Amino acid sequence: MTWVEILGFVSGAACVWLATRQSVWNFPVGIANNLLFLWLFTSTGLYANAGLQVVFAALAVLGWVWWVRGGADHGTLVVTRTPRWVWVAGAGAVVLATAGLTALLAGTTDAAAPFWDALTTSSSLVAQVMLGRKWLGSWAVWIATDVVLVGLYASQGLYLTAVLYAGFIGLCVLGWRDWRRTLAARQAPVPSDDDVTVAA
Repeated sequence: MTWVEILGFVSGAACVWLATRQSVWNFPVGIANNLLFLWLFTSTGLYANAGLQVVFAALAVLGWVWWVRGGADHGTLVVTRTPRWVWVAGAGAVVLATAGLTALLAGTTDAAAPFWDALTTSSSLVAQVMLGRKWLGSWAVWIATDVVLVGLYASQGLYLTAVLYAGFIGLCVLGWRDWRRTLAARQAPVPSDDDVTVAA
């Protein structure tokens, strides 16, 4: 266990918690977390997950802009259900990216676990884009990804990071629940003046 892994633990937990609360501060905290994990994963041979951190940082900047200016009339973005086409496109992207990355890692590096590294890298990218758009289904993709990552990190001796990602699963469940409540509250019909009069 190193200080980099410890700082990654703390910043990662803070980032996910802030995301569950729909706080835009999850993005700058997430970027700091990406830099720490870039260092950590490079040193342990998880090269796809290391490279993923660079892309994550770029997506965090994009997500930051989306959350602040991506809504109606360039206002704050709100939680919405995931469009069907996103599930289809996301699944296709994961399959293709996993196949390509697995071949690349196995053929050109000493990657510790090429397939699992590639799979979690691909699904994490899809999940992060979905989170940036505030699509509710992003939490389901994160949960599935984090389950695999717990085993992957533990297999490489990154036990604290494995514990962190196990905690992420719980936070993702809470995030899914809270975002569902937000969506339900926003979609609930607002009583009209006539309804209020009748009720009175």
